[in-house]
Amino acid sequence: MIYNAGNKTAVSCGDTKISYDDLKVKIATFAQLLNDIPLNRVAVFSENQVGWIYSFYAGWYNNATIVPIDFMSSEDEVAYILKDCYPEVVFTSKDKKAHLETAIEKAGITTRIFVIEECNELLLADVNSLGTIDTSDDKTAVIIYTSGTTGSPKGVMLSYTNLMANVDAVSNQINIYTKDEVVMMLLPMHHIFPLMGTMIAPLFVGGTIAVSPSMASEDIMKTLQDNKVSIIIGVPRLYSAIRKGIRTKIDSSPIARALFSLAKSLNSKSFSRKVFKSAHQKFGGAVKFMVSGGAALDPEVGDDFKTLGFEVLEGFGMTEAAPMITFTRPGRVRIGSPGEALPGAQIEIRDSEVVVKGPNVMQGYFNRPEETAEVLKDGWLYTGDLGRMDEEGYLYITGRKKEIIVLSNGKNINPSEVETKIENMAACVAEIGVYADLDQLKAIIVPNRAELKGLSNEQVEDKLKWEVIDAYNKSVSPYKKIMDFSVSDDDLPRTRLGKLQRFKLAELAKADKEIEPAIIEKITLEEYKVLVDFISSEKNCNVRPGDHIEYDLALDSLDKVGLLVFIQSTFGIEMEVEQLVSFGSVLELSEYIAEKRTKLAVEKINWSKILKEKVHLQLPRTWFTGALFLKASKYFFHLYFRFKGKGTANIPEGPCIIAPNHQSYFDGLFVASWLKNKSIRNTYFYAKEKHIKSRFLKFFANRHHIIIMDLNKDLKESIQKMGEALKKKKNLIIFPEGTRSFDGSLGEFKKTFAILSRELNVPIVPVSIKGAVNALPRGSKFPRPFKKVSVEFLKPVYPSDESYERLSELVYNSISVNQKLANG
Repeated sequence: MIYNAGNKTAVSCGDTKISYDDLKVKIATFAQLLNDIPLNRVAVFSENQVGWIYSFYAGWYNNATIVPIDFMSSEDEVAYILKDCYPEVVFTSKDKKAHLETAIEKAGITTRIFVIEECNELLLADVNSLGTIDTSDDKTAVIIYTSGTTGSPKGVMLSYTNLMANVDAVSNQINIYTKDEVVMMLLPMHHIFPLMGTMIAPLFVGGTIAVSPSMASEDIMKTLQDNKVSIIIGVPRLYSAIRKGIRTKIDSSPIARALFSLAKSLNSKSFSRKVFKSAHQKFGGAVKFMVSGGAALDPEVGDDFKTLGFEVLEGFGMTEAAPMITFTRPGRVRIGSPGEALPGAQIEIRDSEVVVKGPNVMQGYFNRPEETAEVLKDGWLYTGDLGRMDEEGYLYITGRKKEIIVLSNGKNINPSEVETKIENMAACVAEIGVYADLDQLKAIIVPNRAELKGLSNEQVEDKLKWEVIDAYNKSVSPYKKIMDFSVSDDDLPRTRLGKLQRFKLAELAKADKEIEPAIIEKITLEEYKVLVDFISSEKNCNVRPGDHIEYDLALDSLDKVGLLVFIQSTFGIEMEVEQLVSFGSVLELSEYIAEKRTKLAVEKINWSKILKEKVHLQLPRTWFTGALFLKASKYFFHLYFRFKGKGTANIPEGPCIIAPNHQSYFDGLFVASWLKNKSIRNTYFYAKEKHIKSRFLKFFANRHHIIIMDLNKDLKESIQKMGEALKKKKNLIIFPEGTRSFDGSLGEFKKTFAILSRELNVPIVPVSIKGAVNALPRGSKFPRPFKKVSVEFLKPVYPSDESYERLSELVYNSISVNQKLANG
């Protein structure tokens, strides 16, 4: 397990140089302390130091399983691990001894303590007393306690076979680790990633370990320069911080910016290393590889280092795989992918989840057979990570299964994608954590104070609200909008390797907002309380005084209609949508209502009454060209696409609402082209006036069954007009999502069609459109030929006594099930 390299330097720490021969002598000295103790497990609880290495190998040479413990753990956390695995011996540092003693007392166990600094003063032992390390296949080498991104840690049992599968992959199979490499030891050694990458692998091949005294930038740079480090083992946040400093200097110089842009376009490693030689010299001038693990690396960070002439090797893995599942090979880096499978490992994607089988997969969780069975099935490790493999075997991680937020409407949201997008678009955001609360996306933002100098806390929150959150919300589908956020100057809770502990965010945000009830209690306006009760009951969300009707509460068109009707019926005030959204906050709107109201009589929205109100609607005239146009469109679609349709027999006699999902601009034609001539004459679309601006389009619309509605000026009247068309025994094609899907998945359904159906007793025909998103994706100027597109009219849904929400859900589920069946 340790290379025989004689006088060659094995470990360098400051001015201290330890040869391979001296290393083994020190290990023998520590090991002799354990000779007369019956051992199963030895724990190491200390900061990174050379004695950590001696303690670890001393346990191995006494055939014990090693349990590294995070030196920054609380007393309760240490006690939890000690009680769980019961080590007979613990090596600790002098600074951690008292901490450990308290933890042992809390755990209620008996164990021997050896202080590393005291052991360093012992008389040196004979190296020949070391013996050998038992590396039997079934022997547990280490128990690594997971860092706990979702709760209590579990002890991962890794065998020597598991460890050596990783070492062999990066030394014999792929020559990354050789006897000539100098590896910096920086990250805490209780994690399997740095344990393997900065201690076990270098010592196995005969390389050199350069120990950084701390994670301070000065110590890191001095370690790099003094030791000519060739391999850096780091986490994404480390590389992000380094890259940010370099980019700040580059961006401040027009010449440097131009050179950086040129290097990016040339994509020449030799050119980049020459042009940015000074940057390489600051790293000691010998860095070959920057190895990133522990969490996903931002592709922009990896791309920038590549432009600077560095090679970033990213890996994907987990403690349960000791740790690698994939890693990028030198010269074969693909930014955004953590590489190809570990040699000897098999990877499959099952229901979007990455599963792996091979010699790297753990033995199981210590003393937890049920939890082991949940992730280990027939030798396959179910990672909990979502991903895909390309044709050349490169893995791409798309999210974390347990972190995926599933809203009540069935939409899945990857919070890390939202976080990355916002952090990349806003320099004033240092970090952001997204979580779900009350079926809404919320966030905690840590602002970059350097970018916000001179601004008060109120101004900072205002800037984040309008320039960051509002800008983001305008760029995404409604279900992906962030409905609330809080600001914190404390770092977000993370594991030691930088993984966000998302399960702590809601509680953290709750603590930040504890002062709000006191503020709200001071508001005595009865109008405010009435308004808040109505909005919170309609939207199922918390409403704060400073919330904006549109941007914070995200009221859609129908919600605004409802609110306007409520304000009119309850307070006797009529207003337009433009006026409603012009108020900066709910409190401001309440103050206006208090000043202008003519009554105060709380009434629920009565859609039945609203739809009975008389409204003038002149239906567009029907030209014979409409039917001809649709039939011609159907013929064209047959030629251009692989276009199919079925289920028109499900369209009932009499008025109905045809409700398709929305994937492309062609969807209306896709659906209407399958209607029979009689149905065509009785079926109407509605279109927003902002989309029908030219005279020609208005002329065309007024003769081809398109009802133009101004949803910005009079939302209530627009809904009444739809109802009037149904009363006249006409059919309406309404897209429940209101807007096109970005990726073909179903979006949130608005309630308009359900209200019309329920109040006018009109059936709904769900329509499943498949493939249109591929035929005409967002951003594409021309349809893509020969793409398979299909339209299926499903069995009608009758309103009966269902609520609006339930009716909408039934239609959503009908389309969703049909789409899933078609996909597999």
